[in-house]
Amino acid sequence: MTFRPLLAAAVVAAAFGTAAVAVPPAPAAAASGLTVEPVQIQDRKAVFATVESIKELAARARIGGTVADLIVDEGDMVEAGQVLAVVGDVKLALQMQALDARIASLQAQLAQARTEFSRATELRRQGVIAQTRLDEARTEMQVLERTVDSVRAERSVIAEQAGQGAVLAPAPGRVLDVPVQNGSVVLPGETVAVIAADSYVLRLELPERHARFLARGDRVLVGPRGLAENATGTARDGEIVQVYPRLTNGRVVADVQVDGLGDFFVGERALVHVATGTRSAIVVPDDYLTRRWGLTFATLADGTEVVVQPGQPAAGGREVLSGLRPGDVLLPPAASASASAPEAAR
Repeated sequence: MTFRPLLAAAVVAAAFGTAAVAVPPAPAAAASGLTVEPVQIQDRKAVFATVESIKELAARARIGGTVADLIVDEGDMVEAGQVLAVVGDVKLALQMQALDARIASLQAQLAQARTEFSRATELRRQGVIAQTRLDEARTEMQVLERTVDSVRAERSVIAEQAGQGAVLAPAPGRVLDVPVQNGSVVLPGETVAVIAADSYVLRLELPERHARFLARGDRVLVGPRGLAENATGTARDGEIVQVYPRLTNGRVVADVQVDGLGDFFVGERALVHVATGTRSAIVVPDDYLTRRWGLTFATLADGTEVVVQPGQPAAGGREVLSGLRPGDVLLPPAASASASAPEAAR
């Protein structure tokens, strides 16, 4: 019987190692067997990526002074505008006390000046004093009123500075670093806490030769959390959202967007499989492979079992590294067993 290949679906990347994405037709199943044919697949290179925050923001002290109340610690989640620490400056309190005393003194002088102005107005009405004396009393009263307003404005400035002692979170996210502690002396603009904005990516650094294979929108495969070989979990799809145009130390940098990074540590490494070119390979459905005694077998159309070396899984089957040749016709294990039953009866 002649076996003709049928067109199969494109092979997509699977879990570990050199997974593959196939674009030409995969091996096809005939009526009673499957003809092995090579397909062009994309090689995937396993590389390490680090979890990075898209933005790291610094919560800074707006005034100089001493950290009187440090509210947050590394690892805390914060909201935008949340108070992280309070910086106090004793000098501001003393300046406000001095201004309060000055305002009280000026108000007493102003009360006296208003009394003098009222008296001068009455005496001028009676013709006892000259107009010049009345003008002098009015001017003195107005000068004191403006002086009181000026000192009050100065006190408002000091009060606003004291109110700016509260260090606020610039954005929601996770606190990465708190370089100060209670009692620390800080200057205006000094960092009190570093916050990772609540949005994370996996940052890849690949050798320069792989730069031509990376493009925004490409799909990658992110392995389960943990770097050990027995790490549990399922692989997830990710997408390259940024390829940086500048090479750093001969390496191209790219960012991968993937869900579920919120509970990762910033700087934690993850295994990522990226496409690095195409090659020819043989892919066989898992139903045509059996495993016994630590070996993997495939059954040819004549009933002969051959030992094959399986590779990494792929959608539609598993890559076979050795043991099969293009044109071989395979039978599923169930079909080969039923075909051999009559022979055994004879």
